[in-house]
Amino acid sequence: MYGRGALGGAAGLFAFLAATPSAAQQADAPAARQADIGRAGAPATDTTLDPSAPLADLPDIGVAWPELAPEPAAATAVQATASGETRYSWRLDGMDGIGSPLLRERFAELSVLDQHDGEASNAAQLDRRAREDAALLVTLLRGEGYYDARVDMRIDTAGVRPLVVLDVAPGPVYRLKDVTVAGVAAAGAKAATLREAFAVKPDDPVNADRIAAAEARLRSEVGEQGFPFARVTDPVVTIDREARTATLDVGVDPGTPRVFGQVRTNANNRVFDARHVAEIARFSPGKPYYAPALDDLRRALIQTGLVSVAEVKPVPGTTPETVDIDVRLERAPPRTIAGEVGYGTGEGARVEASWTHRNLFPPEGGLTLRGVLGTQEQLGAVTFRRNNFRGRDRVLTAQIAAAHTQRDAYEANTFSLSGSLERQTNIFFQKTWTWSVGAELLASDERDVIVSTGAPRRRTFFIAAAPTSLTYDGSDDLLNPTSGFRIGGRLSPELSLQGSTFGYTRAQIDASAYRTIGGVVLAGRVRLGTIVGAPRDAIAPSRRFYAGGGASVRGYGYQSIGPRDPNNDPIGGRSLAEFAIEGRIKAFGNFGVVPFFDAGNIYTGGAPDFSGLRYGTGIGVRYYSNFGPIRFDVGTPINPQRGDSRIAVYVSLGQAF
Repeated sequence: MYGRGALGGAAGLFAFLAATPSAAQQADAPAARQADIGRAGAPATDTTLDPSAPLADLPDIGVAWPELAPEPAAATAVQATASGETRYSWRLDGMDGIGSPLLRERFAELSVLDQHDGEASNAAQLDRRAREDAALLVTLLRGEGYYDARVDMRIDTAGVRPLVVLDVAPGPVYRLKDVTVAGVAAAGAKAATLREAFAVKPDDPVNADRIAAAEARLRSEVGEQGFPFARVTDPVVTIDREARTATLDVGVDPGTPRVFGQVRTNANNRVFDARHVAEIARFSPGKPYYAPALDDLRRALIQTGLVSVAEVKPVPGTTPETVDIDVRLERAPPRTIAGEVGYGTGEGARVEASWTHRNLFPPEGGLTLRGVLGTQEQLGAVTFRRNNFRGRDRVLTAQIAAAHTQRDAYEANTFSLSGSLERQTNIFFQKTWTWSVGAELLASDERDVIVSTGAPRRRTFFIAAAPTSLTYDGSDDLLNPTSGFRIGGRLSPELSLQGSTFGYTRAQIDASAYRTIGGVVLAGRVRLGTIVGAPRDAIAPSRRFYAGGGASVRGYGYQSIGPRDPNNDPIGGRSLAEFAIEGRIKAFGNFGVVPFFDAGNIYTGGAPDFSGLRYGTGIGVRYYSNFGPIRFDVGTPINPQRGDSRIAVYVSLGQAF
């Protein structure tokens, strides 16, 4: 016996299977309808029947009533418990070694017996649920090629609770005799690649998921091979029940391969013109069409935060060999107001507020007004930022800022002008390589003490700097890495005017590595820094190296590690060395614990000699949210200096490193 049907992916196959019930299911249908009498939602006037009450006499219709056949054992078991509701248990028999983990997962999600397990139920409800699960199992088994599958149900009332048993007889698995991909030869030299993409072969089981996955991969591959207007027909499976085999046919009309033409946008979208969209795109005119590049462009447009809808689709180009890209955009609200309130050990209380218009100077030219009011910091800044500047993920920034900073090491009033061009990474498109080049001019009035005497002093510095950075990120995640490593360097030649003009160079290297062992992520970090070209006291206190705090050596206050003046305040140094190791352990649910051990010190000389290291240890808690881990660390110094607190607390988004 043969059966034929067009299958539109897994959903189509399941629909096809569900539409052809087994003989056992057809025979059980009247009983299932009778069981529905006791379902939830019956009219309020319905009353519970007394099974011991005598039946009324049958009406006389002039013809003798036929003798009724004995009821099946399952029906008898149901009636035996019809006087009330009780909790039940259930099990599957005959499933050992049968079916994939995905089948079992789907059954667990859809099983009505499992959903109501532990609830008090009456006999009719048990009967109906058992029949629904039996039908579900037959459909799922057919989806994996068991076309002769049969599931019988019975309800055993011999125990303390009714036991619903589903007996599975899967039968043999049907296999594909022939697999045909018609029309693929029209793709020419790329025909073999397209045929391999449809990874279903003769003698494979007639598995709905594998067929659907092969169809999806074929549709994707024709786009990756440069055919923007290819058509792939739904797979058609023909079943031969006598031979217990099947044939599978799918058709491909690849059309002609094309190259990218121009980008077009909808008029008056009030966001981007076609030129800027083309700058964001990772394709250019004349290059072979590549479908994944359209998905990449769609994500990049949404990631700007300036569009609420981005539709990207291929359309015929102006010539037969080209394909134009039609982009439809809808504008998102461009303004953002943000606020932040926090407290840090050594940094004091802090309130920050900002207003941003992300597209005040189209395209993607944003203006931010930011203010900080804190016990140890006050700041006002105006920042211009243009994203995707002359290329994807390039950011041009210019800033004017005035700040007052109060630290244990110094007090500074600073006015600065700065600008930079950088290639950034983000959680949507994590980059392997990032870089930045910039320039900075600042005037800073700073107060500290003379180290030899402790007497206060005040100096004004005029500084010009050209900071640059280069970073390699080989980790598997930006906010929560579990493997790989990162390494980055920063170099800033600086010219300082204070009494006389002199120059020096600041350099710093940061490296971290991550490895998962037995479910625990081991993470380690090293930081080394040096300032060459000038003595420590000649360098502005705000430009020296400091250590201690949540992003440095935990357990110590912010910038508290290193040499100190006669007032026991830190004075910074020309070099630093820091080390950290921690174990990130998932505890329960979205929570984890992180024991850590840190070390570091600041040195007066131009190179760290690794002497006198300060050690800190502690434990942290992580909450792994959808947007990254939230960090809460509590640390204590092992060998504190005089005046160091015994406990330090740090809270932030993301891991410590």
